[in-house]
Amino acid sequence: GSKRLVMPGLINVHTHPTSEPLRKGITDETISPGFWHSSLYEFLTVFNTDDAGAKACMQVALAELLTSGVTTVTDLSVPFDGWLDTLAESGIRACIAPMFRDARWYTDDGHLLKYEWNTANGRKGFESAQRLIELARQHPSGRLMGMVCPSQVDTCTPELLRDAHDFAKERNLPYQIHASQSVVEFHEMTRRTGKTPVQWLHSLGVLDDRSIIGHCIFVDEHPWLHWTTRTDLSILAETGTTVAHCPTVFVRRGITLRTFGEYRRKGINVGIGTDTYPHNFLEELRIAMHLSRTTAGTVPDAMTADVFDAATIGGAKALRRDDIGRLAVGAKADLVLVDIEHPAMRPLREPLRSLIHVAAERAVRDVFVDGQQVVKDGKCLTIDIDAVSAALEEAQARSLRDVPKHDWARRTADELAPMALPIVDRL
Repeated sequence: GSKRLVMPGLINVHTHPTSEPLRKGITDETISPGFWHSSLYEFLTVFNTDDAGAKACMQVALAELLTSGVTTVTDLSVPFDGWLDTLAESGIRACIAPMFRDARWYTDDGHLLKYEWNTANGRKGFESAQRLIELARQHPSGRLMGMVCPSQVDTCTPELLRDAHDFAKERNLPYQIHASQSVVEFHEMTRRTGKTPVQWLHSLGVLDDRSIIGHCIFVDEHPWLHWTTRTDLSILAETGTTVAHCPTVFVRRGITLRTFGEYRRKGINVGIGTDTYPHNFLEELRIAMHLSRTTAGTVPDAMTADVFDAATIGGAKALRRDDIGRLAVGAKADLVLVDIEHPAMRPLREPLRSLIHVAAERAVRDVFVDGQQVVKDGKCLTIDIDAVSAALEEAQARSLRDVPKHDWARRTADELAPMALPIVDRL
């Protein structure tokens, strides 16, 4: 520990490692005016991956997370063969969140969102998730746990949401759902129920201190909505619900939480996630802080200690753990060692600010999970990043070839995601 800043391992409460790395260079600048430029409905449904690609995606993401100081990750994924073992082999501490739902999204015109319902599949997915959660609990690594995760508020029936929450309560598990993540979803839920997504979930009895809402940006106070109530944030605070805040994926669409600081001041527990690439957690903390200040128009809206608290204690609280996210007797030996002599850390007046505002992962030297070293001298020991990056490139190429099969207008990948600059032949 000589010449090192020692801090608790960081906790990522929301990520999709089996899919998002494949979309690098694709969904950076999605143009989808019919859906308020959300990438959910026209883009994420057409850039798909196979099992081999999912594994490569996951390994790239996990390597990035470990080298940026994350020791616990919440993995919201569609399961694939070898999922649990791949997580365990990386050395990370993982909370698996196998997603399930009753309906899938689709559009056949680029502006009207439709739903294809199949409640039998939703129930089958829930049963599969229960089995996987038990397998995670029994995994010989001792570093896996489970979370109950109905996918989205608009793709699940009330019965599935309630049954899933009952199961989480019975097994003392965390429960996470995507909600209030787009203008389209907000208006769909108010059309169906007359309530905002948060109010609807509250009316079903599925919001409490085990509940996490992924994103929760478009609440009734958001100025884009011009809604008539102002109760969503108080509901979240009173029920003890956590918000999983993932700033990067939304700021790419010109969207921000309003605001990280305001949610915390209202008494809402906030954790941090990397919903998209890059899976650089320290950069995500800086972005969360800067966006909060920019949106609020004042520096004190979010301070360095606030985002660090969300990335440690806030994440541990969301996962119902008191043995991670802190340095204390009895806590897990999940440790991050930062090189205080790295040029980006000097002059060393305030090490935490220097790490988050300036150095980020460049100064992370060693990472330990459960006392085992997984990063040494800034390099991930458990994943061959060159090999898995090559596998990821191959998987992306396979995905790009199939895009016209899945797109409603049969557009190519180059039409949906054109290059930033024209490509010309060498003179």
